[in-house]
Amino acid sequence: MTKNEEIATKCTELVKKSKEVIRESFERFALDDMAITWTGGKDSTTTLWIIRQVCQEDGIKIPKVMTIDEGDAFPEIHDFLNKWAEEWKLDLEWCINQDVIDAAAKNPDSVVTVKDLNKRNQAEIKRIGYDHNVFPFEAESYVGNHLMKTVVFNEYIDRHAVKGIFQGLRRDEQSARKQDEYFECRKAEHLIPEHTRIKPILHFTERDIWDNMMFNKIPYCVLYEKGYRSLGAASSSQIAQEGVPAWEQDLEHTKERAGRRQDKEKMMKRLRKLGYM
Repeated sequence: MTKNEEIATKCTELVKKSKEVIRESFERFALDDMAITWTGGKDSTTTLWIIRQVCQEDGIKIPKVMTIDEGDAFPEIHDFLNKWAEEWKLDLEWCINQDVIDAAAKNPDSVVTVKDLNKRNQAEIKRIGYDHNVFPFEAESYVGNHLMKTVVFNEYIDRHAVKGIFQGLRRDEQSARKQDEYFECRKAEHLIPEHTRIKPILHFTERDIWDNMMFNKIPYCVLYEKGYRSLGAASSSQIAQEGVPAWEQDLEHTKERAGRRQDKEKMMKRLRKLGYM
């Protein structure tokens, strides 16, 4: 068997397993009670592509899709999301914590004063144990990450009464995700609605993602061609290897998320307990 044949066989098997998880999800939940998270990154796009394949094969509509605008996004990500949302005819909702954006705009140094926020955001700050009067407006800081992503995520679930939501997560991506299961039921807590998180590509590795994207011609954001391997906030994400496409880099012996804020990476377990994706 040639290398290309090996890749084709493995990709087919990987996608088949993901489709089994997705079809089980459709048996568990009504379509109108489901949603898909999509960041425009390689993992969430792969997840969305596989879900779309299942929906086309089974003659059902694609669940609604949400994306989070953290207020510090790459314009290339915006362009990618808009292009493929139109191409794939997705019911895409852009979600943002406008209250935090407005509060940050009041200060030229992008420092947010807690008392300028609405009651929900103040309650969330109290919930995570932050006891200062101000915090920097940084999408991937501890407070910023919670308010700009987790809060927005939970508000979306609550607003649409979502029961099951798809996420593009892999076990090998971060140590805090190594024990993840395909279905994770989150019980209702203070400010967190009950919901089930569905993770169809947990069994993929980073190499598998790129092999599958190339094999199935899945679209990807142009930033990956420039050397980025993991896309987060524009101001804090760094190119891993200048001018070397992500899929041509040494994925097996270097850290995928080395170009992301490492204080966030160290806090990942704590952030996930608070409801982070």
